[in-house]
Amino acid sequence: MIACYFHERICAMSLYAIGDLHLHFQSELKAKNQQNDRLWKNHEEKFRKNCDRLLTPEDTLVLVGDHTWGKNLYNIAEDLEYIKRLPGRKILTRGNHDMFWEVKKTKQLNERFQPDLTFLQDSYESYRDYALVGTKGFTFEGPFYLDRRGRVIGWDEEAEEHAKKLVERELERLRISFEAARQDGYTKFIMFLHYPPTNILEKRSGFTDMAEEYGAEQVIYAHCHGETRFHDSIMGEYRGRTYSLVSGDYLRWNPMKVLD
Repeated sequence: MIACYFHERICAMSLYAIGDLHLHFQSELKAKNQQNDRLWKNHEEKFRKNCDRLLTPEDTLVLVGDHTWGKNLYNIAEDLEYIKRLPGRKILTRGNHDMFWEVKKTKQLNERFQPDLTFLQDSYESYRDYALVGTKGFTFEGPFYLDRRGRVIGWDEEAEEHAKKLVERELERLRISFEAARQDGYTKFIMFLHYPPTNILEKRSGFTDMAEEYGAEQVIYAHCHGETRFHDSIMGEYRGRTYSLVSGDYLRWNPMKVLD
């Protein structure tokens, strides 16, 4: 683990989060919204400038998945170099498009890239007296069947069953992280997911239940792009926790401060 050092500069430390950078310095860009939406135009430069303005070397930035369109370490080298050059300590969690990152190879990634980058999976990182835990997560996103008024009247049940298996796998990975932190004496948690904790049909899920079980104070997630998707899941205070969407386009490329 990377220790959180308590010294005279700690008052300057802050914790930030953002997701969905979708970098593509060496890979082909196929996402139409990223090609056409004005919010995505030169987003790498916008984000870099915002980080330089907001973050200090003492800060911690958690990047909540979908870092790059590249599929292997060779064609994401420039993407990772871009992230390395951002201010502060960088912690990365997995997203659904991070094809370069196999869970079983997380240790090798950390051996190769720490201390510049830390890849968080089946473990935790510390920030002050908090444990930062995270996993990719998952939620059933359809296909849903709609009536003429846009109301959900059904869904693909086979796809839903497959999604349930992925949700259970991700919940187990998240529990491993919580338990590792708890065994080391942590009682305060911030929980990071790439996928939202609930889908459009759910008011709670295994992820919200686990946040409550371990007393996570905040749940940070990404993945929801475009104005029509920003409110697909929980936002704000819910059952004693704070839920925040940190997709880059939602934040207009300004990392969100999670904790001072």
